Amino acid sequence: MPRIAPRFHGLKQSKIRASWHKNNLYILAKTKAQNVRTDTYFQQKWRAKASTRSYHGEQLRERQWENMFRPRINSVVEMDHEYLAANDGSEQAAGRGSGIQRALVKPGEDDLPAQIPYMHMVYAPIERRLDNAIFRALFASSARQARQFVVHGYVKVNGKKMKHPGYLLNPGDMFQVDPERVMFATGHIGTKTSRRQKRKLTDKPKSASAASADETSEEAERSEVDEAEVVESEEADEAQESTPSTTPLSGSEGKGSSKNILRSPNAVLAIAREMALDSRGVCSPERPGLIHKLQRHVKAVLSSSSLASSESAADVDVQMREITRALEENKSSMIAPPSVQNEEEAGNRKFQVNKFDRNALQAALTELSENPSDGTKPYGTPWRPRDYMSAFAFIPRFLEVNQNICSAVYLRHPVARPGLAEVPSPFGGDTHQLAFNWYLRRR
Repeated sequence: MPRIAPRFHGLKQSKIRASWHKNNLYILAKTKAQNVRTDTYFQQKWRAKASTRSYHGEQLRERQWENMFRPRINSVVEMDHEYLAANDGSEQAAGRGSGIQRALVKPGEDDLPAQIPYMHMVYAPIERRLDNAIFRALFASSARQARQFVVHGYVKVNGKKMKHPGYLLNPGDMFQVDPERVMFATGHIGTKTSRRQKRKLTDKPKSASAASADETSEEAERSEVDEAEVVESEEADEAQESTPSTTPLSGSEGKGSSKNILRSPNAVLAIAREMALDSRGVCSPERPGLIHKLQRHVKAVLSSSSLASSESAADVDVQMREITRALEENKSSMIAPPSVQNEEEAGNRKFQVNKFDRNALQAALTELSENPSDGTKPYGTPWRPRDYMSAFAFIPRFLEVNQNICSAVYLRHPVARPGLAEVPSPFGGDTHQLAFNWYLRRR
């Protein structure tokens, strides 16, 4: 019977991976130091090598990494400029052998300079790889996904397409990833139910006449408007409760399709208020649902005007003007009773949208235009960061990243400084030292 391969993110044989998977957080919390009392030195080196290789360059074959390994480690010794200006170096040899020791510290300081963590730089050559740099720049959720982006042709280096994930970057090289791939990698993945609902809303409604070849585009647009009216009528009760009116509609005004059309502006205002009062902002789990409802009701409001099929319907200012006008007409009809015949008296009772509601509408429509709900995207829309991303969201010092255009510059090779190693790693110096000794012996 063939042996069953363990799961990549499994908890039974847990290993820390270069991934944003939620199991990594659990494995990091449960990881313990090696048992140096019972294990031999060879076993300690082998286990240190196995654990560190599962995170650093696990997409590489062992032979590839052994060819990249170098015993020489890049480091920087930061010297005090004031000390160098005051001394010429001869004081270093003064009293040598006679018991006189002079520490290189400033006057008034008691602590010695921090040591340089050389052993943390064992896997520094892997940081030059293109796929690893893409993962470090937060353009992919794992090193394997970054490798897939490169192989599929979504990455450019210095303006030219690069399909080799093992390309070694030089200082000054700029690499760029397709923004759609970055949003797919770093955004949350919508559920099957949400994606199915979005597809139903984005697809044109099918009717009996749609099956015939003689159906025109005007009939398709008309059926789409009818669907929007039906959808917003189902949400009308919830929107009406969230925005209670001063005077309820009476008579025939409270019944019929005209009331359903008038409720859409109220629903837009209610959703905008809820979004403005949400302290969690765009990171709220309910945010995609609110954006989805807002887009539906804005579409229903614009469908009743002449801007439904025009290009200006996507403009935020045009949407703001039309929704404000619909709100004022709707509220004014509620305030003014039908018995009022004097137009001047009715005009004096005209409803005005207050400053808070206007700002809330402006912010909600701006967010809708920048981050709309689109069921055709492979990732969840409206876009929001992936779950458990914050624990892995850091950028090393040797990269300069521009998230707006999904590009980054490889500034220089990573180095070790006093008290700091620029190669990110979840392992300690002792583990890296054992792994370094393993590969040093192998060469």
